[in-house]
Amino acid sequence: MSATIVVLNGPNLNLLGQREPQFYGADTLADVERRCVAAAGARGFDIEFAQSNHEGALIDIIHHYREAAGFVVNLGAYTHTSIALRDALATVTGPIVEVHISNVHARENFRHLSYVAPIALGVIAGLGARGYEFAIEAIADRFAPN
Repeated sequence: MSATIVVLNGPNLNLLGQREPQFYGADTLADVERRCVAAAGARGFDIEFAQSNHEGALIDIIHHYREAAGFVVNLGAYTHTSIALRDALATVTGPIVEVHISNVHARENFRHLSYVAPIALGVIAGLGARGYEFAIEAIADRFAPN
């Protein structure tokens, strides 16, 4: 197991800061990455940060890093549609925390289903970009001495 936490972002998250700010706020994906690096560094972890609009590319990243310390995943719309991404995540050895910037449960019904949630340590939704930091802390806490 490595001391790396993988932060994986799905489709349209490259448009953070521009796309529907009423749901996703003003932070850009670069802002999120900086916050993740700082949160992980404070807990002694490295970050591998990635985003893709392509399902197969996301699966390849999961396969490559499947022995990482943990995964923070915001799969965007793929959360609600991709059994293939769920199956890839089921192969990872560390904990998974699912993150949504908006409160998906206060939005359209199709956003209420997550294929990832049943295999995740936890789900963080509606807390904005800070949710990524909370997810990193949750993973780091799994490695902290009692």
